[in-house]
Amino acid sequence: MTREASVVYFDSLGPDNTEETFKLAKARAEELGIKRIVVASTTGDTGVKAAEEFKDYKVVVVSHTAGFKAPGTQELTSENKARIEKLGAEIFTGAHAFGGIAHAVRKSFNTHVLGDFMANTLRMFGQGVKVAIEISLMAADAGLISPDEEVIAIAGTARGADTAIVVKPAHAHDAFSLRVKEIICKPRL
Repeated sequence: MTREASVVYFDSLGPDNTEETFKLAKARAEELGIKRIVVASTTGDTGVKAAEEFKDYKVVVVSHTAGFKAPGTQELTSENKARIEKLGAEIFTGAHAFGGIAHAVRKSFNTHVLGDFMANTLRMFGQGVKVAIEISLMAADAGLISPDEEVIAIAGTARGADTAIVVKPAHAHDAFSLRVKEIICKPRL
């Protein structure tokens, strides 16, 4: 059996593609019967939009860890956090699957470690693909999605959403079991 699906390639990066990315992801979710959406959001703007757009789905918003930008800070605004939760979506904030303690090793010893190699390899497919895979690992580790069912992971390049993929998630300790089933859309750049 073969299956044909189209891939949309954007001519630009970032937030200008958010609305179209959500539209494409929602259409594919309906076609495949997927009810779980994982979305990356730094300040929460994209998370709020996703929670509104995917109100009939289980939405998990994955934010940066506290202290990512500067010690003791949280980039996810309290206003957006409250809006996301009021809309019924869940939020996960924790160490990046490819970073975590590895960031400290890189910073302290000026060397790259395994997580850097994985992240940089995935960036060859685009920043959004790398982030979508990483947030899938993180959400699975938090128990917010199951490795037993496909999800749609949405991420972007810097801000907004410009990438959506269908993923069979895995836990970080079993990362090589994760499968990217389909690319729905991504920048061509």
